[in-house]
Amino acid sequence: MDTTTIPIAARSGRTATAVCVAAMAALAVAMGIGRFAFTPLFPLMVRDGLLDSHAGAMLAAANYLGYLAGALASSRMRTRPAQLLAFGLLGTVLITAGVGWTASLPWWVALRFLAGVMSAWVLVATSAWGLGWLAALGRPGLAGVQFAGVGIGIATAGLFCLLLGSVLPSSRMWIGLAALAALAVVPPLLLSRSLPAPPPASGSAPAPVPVPVPRSAPAKAAAPQATFGLVVCYTLFGFGYILPATYLPALARQLVDDPRVFGLAWPVFGAAAALSTLIVSWRLARADRLVVWAAAHVIMAVGVLLPAVWTSLASVTLAALLVGGTFMVITMTGMQEARARAEGQATRVLGRMTAGFALGQLAGPLASAAIARFTVTESAGLHLALALSALGLLASAIYLYRYRKGNP
Repeated sequence: MDTTTIPIAARSGRTATAVCVAAMAALAVAMGIGRFAFTPLFPLMVRDGLLDSHAGAMLAAANYLGYLAGALASSRMRTRPAQLLAFGLLGTVLITAGVGWTASLPWWVALRFLAGVMSAWVLVATSAWGLGWLAALGRPGLAGVQFAGVGIGIATAGLFCLLLGSVLPSSRMWIGLAALAALAVVPPLLLSRSLPAPPPASGSAPAPVPVPVPRSAPAKAAAPQATFGLVVCYTLFGFGYILPATYLPALARQLVDDPRVFGLAWPVFGAAAALSTLIVSWRLARADRLVVWAAAHVIMAVGVLLPAVWTSLASVTLAALLVGGTFMVITMTGMQEARARAEGQATRVLGRMTAGFALGQLAGPLASAAIARFTVTESAGLHLALALSALGLLASAIYLYRYRKGNP
């Protein structure tokens, strides 16, 4: 890369840190609040008589569909990542506040759909913009700080609900989270205006990344062919992740009725997600990305399967740590690997990865519901679905490892 194409102000370590903090804040808002805050807020909305389980499922499905729509749209849009980032962040703030201002189920469905669109846009844009600048600045190892934002946002929203849920109605909780989001979006909005796009890589080599691109990866292969297998693995990741992410808080509540105890499941999940990306970037910076990705799938598979074979508060807590501690590592390594192979089509390829994840997470609950129709109890159906999810994660781990060896 010709560093003369990088603005002088962007060549300092201070700028790399600013990019990390801005990207971290963007992901905390769009994913931790805009996308995932519904998980700890749903029991509070049920408590307030605003929702039941059927309506909650409708809102969750609307968000999944919105996430898929946003990912598909981003893979075809010609909008610059900085612009897409701004649209997504401002939209997330307004939509989060809107959920608190209305009590209409149709409006909630529409707003949760749009929240899914915005979160997909921000994830794709932040991955293209943030990872691009870190690579351009020669600081790709700081990607862990960027992706820790998702876990920080999840933990913040979970603690916010845990601490204030007993004294505030859920509608005010939504508005309070929107206010926090409005403050947090200021750094990414300002920095993305001053550093709108990372300079393109020059030559045939991909942009610098924390670990070398596997030798089997052709430098000039077309993006769809080079990344198709990665998209499939990322889709299986979405399928494997969504069931424990959806049902772990409910399982904890069944085992312990004290909200101060089961309410910790989501903050623990978020804290594990944040810490894992930081630890992996720090300790495994020179490891092969595909090996890290495959290992994370294996660990997540154990966490997914654990509640199906051992039902206790300890197993649910351990599952939250294993799943929460790997899902952002997979996101980080998957996005880095796909971007390294994108050949100048980062937004397009990352949009396909995100769309694959969205398809997987849509298929998860549908598969669970279909399996439950043929089992004696609902819990038995969930356990079988968890086993199927774990199997998909293990199969994709084998593929990733073989792909690294040049024999997919």
